[in-house]
Amino acid sequence: MNFDKARHNMVAQQVRSWDVINKDILNAMLQVQREEFVQVPQRKLAFADLALPIGHGQSMMKPVVEGRMLQALDLDEHQLVLEIGTGSAYVTALLSKLTNYVHSIDLHADFTENAKQKLKENHIDNVTCEQADFFSFKAEQKYDRVIITGSLESLPEQVFDWLKPNGQVFAIVGQEPIMEARVYDSASVYSSHFDTVVGKLTQANETKTFKL
Repeated sequence: MNFDKARHNMVAQQVRSWDVINKDILNAMLQVQREEFVQVPQRKLAFADLALPIGHGQSMMKPVVEGRMLQALDLDEHQLVLEIGTGSAYVTALLSKLTNYVHSIDLHADFTENAKQKLKENHIDNVTCEQADFFSFKAEQKYDRVIITGSLESLPEQVFDWLKPNGQVFAIVGQEPIMEARVYDSASVYSSHFDTVVGKLTQANETKTFKL
């Protein structure tokens, strides 16, 4: 399989056709080798319009959702980003190309350790990966953007304490089958961007899954 050609087709035929027009995002998706972030038996499916399982009952988002999510946040090279849900670390790698520094947390320690290794293999050094539960996480610094990759019925207000002035939060809010991708400026001010369905963001004592 020609992975370079498949990656180009993914960007041109899937991501761009879903109204992702930001050149920096498209270039990042061309540069980051998505096949390196999926399980080995699934590499031929790395560029398909599918949510691929990555373990713990969880899945990677479809490429089109990843692209739309990144575009919604208006990212730039000076920003410090907190990612909630490292998962496969593919989105983490994309964020590393688009922003100054990424702090990524995940509930599962093996996801965190695998992410560290994959990012090192891909010569990405502007990311810190940490095993932590979002619902009990204590931020020690402020962020320009917070990206939450699992869905929530409502957004906890403590998230806004983690933002710098003019910071924003991306979250997918609602219950299946109706969920809305939103960018929040504050607890009461947000913009709606697209509809999608991803799994629920879970706590340490829960077993339900989320997709990233």
